[in-house]
Amino acid sequence: LALALERRSAEEETRHQALHDTLTGLPNRAMFLDRLTLVTSRPTGKSPLIGVLFCDLDHFKVVNDSLGHEAGDQLLCQVAERLRRAMRPSDTVARFGGDEFVVLCEELETIEQAEAIAARVRESMDPPFELAGNEVHVSASIGIAVTGATSDAEALLRDADAAMYKAKERGRGRYEVFDFTMRDQAMARQQTRNALHRALPERQLVVHYQPIVRLSDHATVGVEALVRWDHPEWGLLPAQRFIPIAEKSGLIEAVSEFVLGQACQDLARWERNPLSNVDIVAINLSALQLNQPTLISQIDSMLKQTGADPSKLCFEITESAVMSDIDRAMLMLKGLRTLGVRIAVDDFGTGYSSLASLRKLPLDILKVDREFTRGLATSSEDRAIAHTIITLAHRLGLTAIAEGVEIQAQVAELVALDCDLVQGYFFGEPVAASQLQWERHPISLA
Repeated sequence: LALALERRSAEEETRHQALHDTLTGLPNRAMFLDRLTLVTSRPTGKSPLIGVLFCDLDHFKVVNDSLGHEAGDQLLCQVAERLRRAMRPSDTVARFGGDEFVVLCEELETIEQAEAIAARVRESMDPPFELAGNEVHVSASIGIAVTGATSDAEALLRDADAAMYKAKERGRGRYEVFDFTMRDQAMARQQTRNALHRALPERQLVVHYQPIVRLSDHATVGVEALVRWDHPEWGLLPAQRFIPIAEKSGLIEAVSEFVLGQACQDLARWERNPLSNVDIVAINLSALQLNQPTLISQIDSMLKQTGADPSKLCFEITESAVMSDIDRAMLMLKGLRTLGVRIAVDDFGTGYSSLASLRKLPLDILKVDREFTRGLATSSEDRAIAHTIITLAHRLGLTAIAEGVEIQAQVAELVALDCDLVQGYFFGEPVAASQLQWERHPISLA
């Protein structure tokens, strides 16, 4: 009898492990799909609605890369517990894989009930998480789909995923309810994702350069490197069409390595050209890249391979990327500075950095965000903000660059504000390296 009981216990334990996530103890993908299929296959009639919530943690990879996988596992366990507490007794919450969680909501009377559950999930993420002695703020993007649009289990899950992606696009840390346009967008994203896997080996990605002009003498003294996708059927695609997909699909490191290598090669070639006045080649770094452990060694290797002057290479990081983990960013930026490269804070004025934090960072350049440049000639508030940023840069011994310059009136205001460098369509669109003209731009301020 004891042997039979022991065997039965072992079998139950095996079944439990097969249907539950070993880390969080939640039902796993297999169990959730079985339950969802069972529930959606019931006769509908006048029965209540069924809803699926697809939850994806925002910037989980940043936490994993900066604090380590153990901290990442702690975060997933804490998230699982908060999700449990946010649910109704009749709801099923499962870990779908990675940093993705799904919720099956049965017996919904209205779609507003599903939105109320999503709102509780979002609010449950507000308090900071304690990870390895650090307080970390993490939000979740949530997609909602309910029966009515579809009663097919696979389609319901796909629709919730499409709505979650829309929540990401609209700012993260929020929920969105599925509509049919999202299905078309999801199919387009999948098509783009598949094509992007072929883009690098088939040499479809290219780097274009936008001129950076010195206001004192109107000379082109640098460029910003911007990746483009020259698709054989879709034409030339800007970065915003595919970079978010590259980040989500794990291709961002390969794309970034390509941009870095091409920019270093072009910089080295321009340095050998007596007609070029190249002093700065700017490259954007995302928050994900800033937390990439191999970033510094990768840049060092590329500089050595190409022979490019590191002092003319400038890495641009957004204010929000720096402030999301100031200590981690400080270490990475100091590491970059040991290579001899320059550091710029992009989109300055739109984030939430304190002057005390800014003063500690190893910076060379502040970039005035295009949002303030746009209103220079029409808004006294925007002009005051731009003036403050430019003055702050100079007081800290930094160079000020205004981006998004499109009209002559903006140029005149920036001259009056003593801005150092400018870039924007007024001085030229991003072009291939072969089309770049190292020239002076005659500017009339009349």
